[in-house]
Amino acid sequence: MHGHHKLDGMRVAILVDDDFEQVEMTEPKKALEMAGAQTTIVSPQSGQVTGMNHDQKAGTFKVDMTLDQANPNDFDALMLPGGALNADHLRIQPKAQAFVRQIDQSGKPIAVICHAPWLLVSAGCVKGRTLTSYHTIQDDIRNAGGKWVDQEMVRDHNWVSSRSPKDLAVFDSAMVSLFAEHMAHQPQSSAGPIPI
Repeated sequence: MHGHHKLDGMRVAILVDDDFEQVEMTEPKKALEMAGAQTTIVSPQSGQVTGMNHDQKAGTFKVDMTLDQANPNDFDALMLPGGALNADHLRIQPKAQAFVRQIDQSGKPIAVICHAPWLLVSAGCVKGRTLTSYHTIQDDIRNAGGKWVDQEMVRDHNWVSSRSPKDLAVFDSAMVSLFAEHMAHQPQSSAGPIPI
């Protein structure tokens, strides 16, 4: 039985800026929605954002909510697609740093792939954590006090991370599992008041 709505009622923020790696947004988004989650594309800019297929401009996507409008408390989980330019733009934005920091400090699950961990580094979240990423940013993670491993998927507490689009099948499934476990521990958010 596929698509048995493990994530019904879960609100997931997908934080991107222009030039994200398109497949690293569209594939996880589809996996989340198939599992019943509600996804929101959040960006520092309003209007739309452009994806990349490696170094070629690809599709454009509507921004559902600007970072200014987005409140981390309104979301249950966070998904961060990669793409070097996207991650490089986001990591210097204090609001983006504050957003991920608040999600992480609340213990909510975070899924990151490729260059996306740059934002976690700049937000000061990586010290003492084990994760993977695109291989070119392993030094940044180590220098920030994280433990970098070269694996298709790494699960560490409330984080799941992967290296590149080649890992997406494993990443998507690990992300849905992690998010579902979190949902199971948060019964109050899914179905209104808890029966007495």
